[in-house]
Amino acid sequence: MKIYISEEAVVADIQEKFQTMYPYLKLAFFRKPHTKGEPSPEEEKVSPDTPIEKIRMLHSFGWLDISYYRTAAAVEHDFAYIFGLSAQIFRKAGTLWLETTATDSWTLEELNNAGRPAKQQTFHLPDERDDE
Repeated sequence: MKIYISEEAVVADIQEKFQTMYPYLKLAFFRKPHTKGEPSPEEEKVSPDTPIEKIRMLHSFGWLDISYYRTAAAVEHDFAYIFGLSAQIFRKAGTLWLETTATDSWTLEELNNAGRPAKQQTFHLPDERDDE
């Protein structure tokens, strides 16, 4: 699975393609890279309507591998070193989105599965009491 990063793309284009593949993950882009294991400052977050051209350090375009077996760290690394983009992957946790700083070594599939809502099992009380 790959995403094409073009010269004309805006942040929302990449975010939508990524979230189509991984509905319980999302991508955010920042003006500056984050330190490994540290969260990205909220004030550095880039608006979805921002053209990629305005925020990247390297002016290249091409395909980015977002296969299920790749780790969050590897994908974030490729965004930085191939395209000059500071990206951070977030995982859904209930109604919150958590940065994957502590789980960057997890694969995209593991992160996406962890973001799925837990299936609630219904517990039914018996209609009658069994007096044995």
